[in-house]
Amino acid sequence: MSLRQIEYFIRVAEEGHVGRAAAKLRVAQPPLSRQIRALEDELGTPLFERTPRGMTLSPAGETFLGHARSILDAVANARDAVR
Repeated sequence: MSLRQIEYFIRVAEEGHVGRAAAKLRVAQPPLSRQIRALEDELGTPLFERTPRGMTLSPAGETFLGHARSILDAVANARDAVR
């Protein structure tokens, strides 16, 4: 699991749509989708429920979202501490 995957996951969760998340992240949609799938594969559970209109968080995704935000906050705090 990489920080990039965590950042991507959070953005897709916030946007509820891979296309909009890709635009905000300034990445192409297919690589973003692949990174989300790789993260789900690593965790062994779907993080999103896919619908024709977008994506909603699964129960596992809801749980992971809080942890993902904490991870990015901890990384930012560590970066600030050493600067």
